[in-house]
Amino acid sequence: MPGKTILITGSTDGLGRHLAVRLARSGARVLVHGRDRERGAGVRAEILAAGGPEPEVLIADLGSLREVDRLAGEVGAVTDRLDALINNAGVGFGAPDSARELGADGYELRFAVNYLAGVRLVRQLAPLLIAAAPARVVNVASIGQQALDFGDLNFEHGYSGAAAYMRSKLALIMATFDLAEEFGPAGVMVTALHPATYMDTTMVREFGGSPLSTVDEGGDAVVRLITEDVPNGAYFNGRKPARADAQAYDPAARGELRRRTAELISAAVG
Repeated sequence: MPGKTILITGSTDGLGRHLAVRLARSGARVLVHGRDRERGAGVRAEILAAGGPEPEVLIADLGSLREVDRLAGEVGAVTDRLDALINNAGVGFGAPDSARELGADGYELRFAVNYLAGVRLVRQLAPLLIAAAPARVVNVASIGQQALDFGDLNFEHGYSGAAAYMRSKLALIMATFDLAEEFGPAGVMVTALHPATYMDTTMVREFGGSPLSTVDEGGDAVVRLITEDVPNGAYFNGRKPARADAQAYDPAARGELRRRTAELISAAVG
């Protein structure tokens, strides 16, 4: 890790915070991302207390694609290379019976944060990742997946937070396969994983779930994907290769998702 620069989205809580401190303790320069500056300052203090290099704290709401672009610009202002991007930020199931939420661009919030933001960030940061090749992108997905309904991509009908979450995570896995094909030849490896089941995090407690694993277990699985020799474009359940929902392997479905994604991003940022 010494000499490596790593951006971790959603790194002021839960798995992201664990990874930020853990990787910094190993010598990496961590770019900490969150929505709250005070919590970001808390992670910075924890990193410095652990003996890690001085981190950067970057604040952005990933429910807005313009904020995603601003975040990418701020990353480019503090580094000329990015050895790893961990797309960890996410919105969970939400509290039981919670209402449908929208991000700043009018897109269903889980689809916006868990999927669109990560895909946009990879593309905006591609020059920095290529400059650091061999570089890694790790998309934190989930074993909970539900096939996308392209007739209702913004989930206006029959909404549930759990289903929205599972659709967004499958979309992220589908994009992982495409991004791996696109950027692999340039030396950027892209993988996705379900880190661990029901880690002891705010996201799990919010919907009333009982923790079944720890952030240390999830952290082990993520760190493996940025340090070990693993296949490009693969999906993992923890540390083991796994198979995602069948829709992820359907070329027509992935093509439709790419097309619709480009339309949504263009509508939001031009």
